[in-house]
Amino acid sequence: MGGGYGGPGDFGHSENGVEEIRRRFAFWQVMQIPLVWAALRGSVRAMSDLSRRRFLEESMFVAAAAAAGCRPARPPEVPSKASGKVPGPNDVLRVAVVGVNGRGMAHVGGFAALKESCVVAAICDADQNVYEKARKAVETRTGKAPVFYQDYRKLLQDKSIDVISIATPNHWHSLGAIWAIQAGKDVYLEKPISHNVREGRMVVEFARKNGRICQTGTQSRSNPGMQQFIGAVHAGKIGTVKLGRGLCYKSRPSIGKLPAPIAPPPGVDYDLWLGPAPARADVPRTKFHYDWHWQDDYGNGDVGNQGIHEMDKGRWGLGQNQLPKSVISVGGRFGYEDDGQTPNTQVCFYDFGDVQMIFEVRGLPTPDFKGAKIGNIFYGSDGYAVSTNYNSGTLFDLKGQTVAHFDGSADHFANFVTAVRSRKPTDLNADVLEGHLSSAMCHLGGVSHRLGTDQPLGALPSQLTNVKEAQDAFSRFEEHLVANHIPLDKTRFRLGRELTIDQKTETFIAGSADANAHLTRAYRKGFVVPDRA
Repeated sequence: MGGGYGGPGDFGHSENGVEEIRRRFAFWQVMQIPLVWAALRGSVRAMSDLSRRRFLEESMFVAAAAAAGCRPARPPEVPSKASGKVPGPNDVLRVAVVGVNGRGMAHVGGFAALKESCVVAAICDADQNVYEKARKAVETRTGKAPVFYQDYRKLLQDKSIDVISIATPNHWHSLGAIWAIQAGKDVYLEKPISHNVREGRMVVEFARKNGRICQTGTQSRSNPGMQQFIGAVHAGKIGTVKLGRGLCYKSRPSIGKLPAPIAPPPGVDYDLWLGPAPARADVPRTKFHYDWHWQDDYGNGDVGNQGIHEMDKGRWGLGQNQLPKSVISVGGRFGYEDDGQTPNTQVCFYDFGDVQMIFEVRGLPTPDFKGAKIGNIFYGSDGYAVSTNYNSGTLFDLKGQTVAHFDGSADHFANFVTAVRSRKPTDLNADVLEGHLSSAMCHLGGVSHRLGTDQPLGALPSQLTNVKEAQDAFSRFEEHLVANHIPLDKTRFRLGRELTIDQKTETFIAGSADANAHLTRAYRKGFVVPDRA
């Protein structure tokens, strides 16, 4: 199935005339009803998109950030040139949600709640068993059931669909987005937007070339509390910041070890589920719909699962709009032996030249660090800043006294709808370029880890001896293992290769052919991510 499929360009575009008449009649009905624009206008834009007037209204810290010229560069506003129809400012958007076994149900609820501007018209999943819960959720809200597609390629032939909202496993994210863009759809794309560095860049290039709107599902960027918190850091309210730290301290139990191969669950089109990943007949895990996160062919470990949120906020807070100059990772999978392949304990060090970022993953039980388990810490010359969730953050002075606190949330889906209607990528709080850069940082840490060598614990790696914060992170890494009864004298960890990055080409420097091979993957015929837009 799908072996000879080359992408949306192969689709036939015949359209049912009765359905077209029904759609047009519905459109004119909607045109006569005043839309509730105030709610959409009230959705808060990201720091980089606020006007100076809005900066002044939000807070004095955000105003200072704008005056200091701390706003990151934004993509140009691209007129729509895609083959699909362009939604107008008053159109009710017809949304198809792809992948509804986990995060996708939040997409269903998020778009269904925007009744004045959206209708969830279709559900798509390689597992036909998950449709019923999505159907009930939509029908309960709207009184009308969405249609179901098991084959994503057939969904993309439906010219009535305006928006594709993707919440599949990671290995499908980029190809799913590119196919949707080629079919003339706008895209809401879950994080990470890619499974590897190169395919994420291709999503950006396809979106730009075809003039489609593509939002990343890093919802922190739409929350006013987080916008103001990051704005205060940019404004110098904790002094000069040279270091950021991202934390993903989230306990992850063993996924177990299968004694023998098992078949895919009934009702699953496994060939479609695999998509770009290598072909295989069996399922290499017990929990079909979740444990793929910890297997390299499909997921990116916790640094690319929960951690991508903190990676994105860390890069945002440090004001970095390109990849780092170098990366090195240390870690391993400790405490159990199972079918998982990604590290459950990991520390990544990113060097941007003038600033640095440290990212920590801990899958075994662990206490918080400076009040945070899932969040970010920024270290300044006059204090530090801590965020422990998606929508708030606190500034402290050097004595640990609270200086300011920010809190507040907004609707990330509504922000996406605003941009779809305006046709301006600059209206997005989490444009696909932001998603690509943050996702790529997660992948860079993974490449370093996979190319590393196993070393005995107990000695600080020489690559880290010149960075005080790195020494501290590695020491706490070992303390964490001891606290979880991991004997250091009998344990080896993976010392990743230190990799230098060409920031313009997003590749590793000459002489790193084996590393560059990890920036993409071998794709199955019929599921190939294009190498140019």
